[in-house]
Amino acid sequence: MLKNYLIAAYRNLVKHRVHSAINVLGLAVGMAVALLIGLWIKDELTYDKNFEHYDQLGVIWQNTIANGHVETWDDTPWPMGGELRANYAKDFSRVAMMAGPYGFLLGKGDKTMAANGAYAEAPMAEMLSLDMVSGSRKGLEGDPDGVLLSASLAREIFGDEQALGKVLRIDNQADLKVEGVYRDLPDNCSFSGMRFMANWDQLTRRQHFATQDNPWRSNSFSTYVELRPGVSPAQASQDIEYAKLKRVRQDEVLHHGLIFVHAMPRWRLHSDFREGKYAGGFIEYVWMFGLIGFGVLLLACINFMNLSTARSERRAKEVGVRKAIGSLRGQLIGQFMGESILVVVMAFVVALGLAQAALPFFNGVANKMLHIPWGSGAFWGAVALFCGVTGLIAGSYPALYLSSFRPVKVLKGTFKAGRWAALPRRALVVLQFTISVILIVGTVVVFRQIDFSKDRPVGYDRQGLFMVSMFTPDIHQHFPVVRDELLKTGLIAEAAESSSPTTGVWSTNSDFEWVGKTPGLSLDFPNIEVSPEYGKTVGWQFLDGRDFSRAEPGDTAAFVANETVVHFMGLQHPVGQIIRWDGHPFKLVGVIKDMLMESPYAAVRPTFYHLLPKDDYAKVMVRIAPGAGPHDALAKTEAIFKRFAPSQPFDVQFADTDFALKFGDEERIGRLAGFFTALAVFISCLGLFALASFTAEQRVKEIGIRKVLGASVVQLWEMLSREFVVLVGLSLGIALPVAFYLTRRWLQHYSYRSDLPWWIFAGAAVCALALTLATVSVQAVRAALANPVRSLRTE
Repeated sequence: MLKNYLIAAYRNLVKHRVHSAINVLGLAVGMAVALLIGLWIKDELTYDKNFEHYDQLGVIWQNTIANGHVETWDDTPWPMGGELRANYAKDFSRVAMMAGPYGFLLGKGDKTMAANGAYAEAPMAEMLSLDMVSGSRKGLEGDPDGVLLSASLAREIFGDEQALGKVLRIDNQADLKVEGVYRDLPDNCSFSGMRFMANWDQLTRRQHFATQDNPWRSNSFSTYVELRPGVSPAQASQDIEYAKLKRVRQDEVLHHGLIFVHAMPRWRLHSDFREGKYAGGFIEYVWMFGLIGFGVLLLACINFMNLSTARSERRAKEVGVRKAIGSLRGQLIGQFMGESILVVVMAFVVALGLAQAALPFFNGVANKMLHIPWGSGAFWGAVALFCGVTGLIAGSYPALYLSSFRPVKVLKGTFKAGRWAALPRRALVVLQFTISVILIVGTVVVFRQIDFSKDRPVGYDRQGLFMVSMFTPDIHQHFPVVRDELLKTGLIAEAAESSSPTTGVWSTNSDFEWVGKTPGLSLDFPNIEVSPEYGKTVGWQFLDGRDFSRAEPGDTAAFVANETVVHFMGLQHPVGQIIRWDGHPFKLVGVIKDMLMESPYAAVRPTFYHLLPKDDYAKVMVRIAPGAGPHDALAKTEAIFKRFAPSQPFDVQFADTDFALKFGDEERIGRLAGFFTALAVFISCLGLFALASFTAEQRVKEIGIRKVLGASVVQLWEMLSREFVVLVGLSLGIALPVAFYLTRRWLQHYSYRSDLPWWIFAGAAVCALALTLATVSVQAVRAALANPVRSLRTE
């Protein structure tokens, strides 16, 4: 019986080659999309699962009232680790403080390089279950100057030499001894960029933590915890909620918040907070692409259903004969389902080839290193289930429909599909184009939001501005001379120092007072330390007052404020006002337009700029002179920097390039959505083409008669196209309101967002109708131009 079914299925596929090819190709494209999206979703859902204690790890976050809102931070004071170990040991089996990962300067002899790494307490190596190549995870416990290196970093520094026991210099300030080498952490984990781990004790000695007057005041470090078995994050969070408030000074309680455990399983996908509550995160994109994958696969299945049921009259006699000789309906359903699964299996073989060919492009767009796990039994098990479910979705309706024919009518030759037989087919076409139009609108809105944010005023000039990292104090100590040397080249217009890049805020403070401030108001203002030439270098724009000047000795106690902080403080005449910071008076000398330094999608925070202290440094901003070539300017700048800091690598970022990175996630999502939308539209048009072909074939005699009676090609084209245009019109009536609701809801995530103009929806409608007419017209015109004699000739 099975053999008979397979032979019948094969003959049926071969007999109708074009329709079979369309079915296989449509399903193959849909399954390839579903496979790629499935690989991407799996990578996201398995983020950080390489760690042995994944379900027990967490990091301490805090909710603090600042600037009239509840803000959620991931930084804590340095004594937090000791506090949790001493007083909350019943909740945590391990606690570790960490600073980083971020960039450090490592050196061995004359060789220096920049590398991302971290200072961490010894338990961190066990918590991250580092896979040691040599040495031990416990290597940091007995050596306060110890360091663990990743295997790739050890090779870069020491080549083929044994790294264990060797000595490195960090930031030209201290020596570290290599106590172990661990395998590089995978890309899909939160610590993938961490190439070394140095002992926390080294940092505490260098920064004199033990002598700090108020160590609970500054929030600059991360506190990682490992929960004891049976302790939930919620339970631990409840226990430690007031741990920080118990330690801060009573007069500073308003500036500090309640702490909680943010569990590792939530780091990647659930890290958005609004007013102190979980508010989603990247999980929304996972859901979005999951729905897109299902939608594209559903489009392919709809094609299969439509073509299978459209050809029902041709298979009616086969059903009638099989029923007449004793076949039960269940057996016929099994036969047709078998045919569907056979087509699905053939399509999946093609889909594997398409997915493998598309992976390099897909990885480039998604910024991933995905691969098809050919040797995984779980993968092939999932494939079997996937093919079975797809075959069930695609083949269930055709199998039930075909097996319902009555043999008496079929064998008498009186069978004809009823008036309502095409109704489900029409409904499926409407569903198909509804999905396609929603995807088109969604993709346009994503790209519009990106372009809208890119065009947002930034308050300074990014073009021709680059930033050089300072790993050591050498450049800072000689900066006036370095600046003069740069200006003498004629290639540099200006240069300045700053504690933060123009594309980020690295420090905030809370202790600000002014006349008229609401009593008890808790604050958190970014404060950027700069040299006097900073404004001229970055090109900030003044609304009132003046810039910093070396000729004004009082500017060491002066502020330049952005317009947001002036509005927040309610200052009518800001210039000249005295603002007290940590008890010290600062005169507000100027007000600038807001500089967009953080997320281009969020509101600019109230920010103060003040002159750089003598012992602080982070970045040098350099403005290329008009007409000078960037290559020449970089070469001259590097040569000058090397004279004053020969051991420091020349680590440079252009401001416009660094700013463009802020759009990375949205641009990747947009490109992926555009790619999958194009494939969805292709599948829809493919199905429409096949359906139009079958419709024209069914009505070939009617077309011949109409042509003989004088119908023009345009009239025949209109007759054949009308039904499809109506169906697409119905889909637009459903899709456009749904697309408006979904895109409007998505845009609510952004403080700075574009609107939803009518032309996006009108354009999507025109696009859908144009594609429909273009697809259907190919078959309609061909049928209208055919010789009517052939179609009217009878047996």
